[in-house]
Amino acid sequence: MLEFSRLTWRKSSRSAQNGACVEIGTSRPGAPVAIRDSKNPEGWKLAFSRSELRSFMAKVKTL
Repeated sequence: MLEFSRLTWRKSSRSAQNGACVEIGTSRPGAPVAIRDSKNPEGWKLAFSRSELRSFMAKVKTL
């Protein structure tokens, strides 16, 4: 189980300047990662393995 409170969060380098930001949370290299909306850090989060995140991001880039 991913412990969200222990993650180090950073904003995406592609985030907009208008506050519509996505943050990525990590704990250590190779560990699962999480994604959250920076405007609502206590809200929903998505958790991915590293390979799932790569697949997700590849798909998002085609939209």
